[in-house]
Amino acid sequence: MLRLEHITKFYGRICALDDLSLEIEDGALYGFVGPNGAGKTTALRIMCGILRPDSGNIIMEDSSGASLAGDPGSHIGYVPDSFGVYNNLKVSEYMEFFASCYGIDGITARKRSRKLLSFVELSDREDFFVEALSRGMKQRLSLARALIHDPEILILDEPSSGLDPRTRYEFKQIISELSEQGKTIIISSHILSELSEICTDVGIIDQGSLVMSGRLSDVMRMVTAENPIVISLSSGLSRAIKLLKEEKEVRSMTINGNDIMINFSGDIHEEAGLLKRLISSGLEVRGFSRQKGSLESIFMQLTGHGEEKTVYSYEAGEEGEDEA
Repeated sequence: MLRLEHITKFYGRICALDDLSLEIEDGALYGFVGPNGAGKTTALRIMCGILRPDSGNIIMEDSSGASLAGDPGSHIGYVPDSFGVYNNLKVSEYMEFFASCYGIDGITARKRSRKLLSFVELSDREDFFVEALSRGMKQRLSLARALIHDPEILILDEPSSGLDPRTRYEFKQIISELSEQGKTIIISSHILSELSEICTDVGIIDQGSLVMSGRLSDVMRMVTAENPIVISLSSGLSRAIKLLKEEKEVRSMTINGNDIMINFSGDIHEEAGLLKRLISSGLEVRGFSRQKGSLESIFMQLTGHGEEKTVYSYEAGEEGEDEA
């Protein structure tokens, strides 16, 4: 488990992190998201031990609850948002150099390096100079380097930035495989749709503070409960509108052909009751569904800074989607 307790960090008079506390369970694939300047990279670097907080504590524990001994860096692999300047090294030399930083050398270093290069599909680039690699290959090499000491926790800062769709997909597959192996993974990314596909947990940071954290499935259920319901009718639109106007949980309606989209404040039991009343009134209801939420929609709701949080658009023949 990795736990941050009341972390504060200033750069001069600018507060980058403001009493930040979060907890990441063993084996989680934790999506860490926030707007530019929210403090994500600062928090990640503090987790790694690269930066020291002005106040607060970083606690790492094993599955039994015992504190992990030694330097935090010995338990964490870090993939930064920029590769670094090692262009004059061959790929094999690059890997063995970083292995030596962790006291791994000789045949052990070579075996481990080759195994990791094979894992990230760079075995055929072992004798290439780093400068000859594409951006995607450099990202995979950086990941292999971060794994050289077999850390319990892997932290990735914008690993998919600048990659083409195919390379992003391949990188995502590697991350998912590492998660299945039991690694605890913390990944910061602006590509929220990809995070929602692979993450088990999510934390949203804004202006240096954590505004939401939890299991992704729980977060998505909460978002979906705030989304509109679309009612599709075969006939009887005017009668349905009159009935819905009398429902206290219906806050607003949007009409599109024979479809009515409502903002409904009730829970799932009240949803069921509304559907029952519509059918009991003789209306031919051919569709009744709560629109699904998304990580993008909750991100916009929580980081809107007092603006109108969500604007719903709805096109005939399509499902409603949230727009920012």
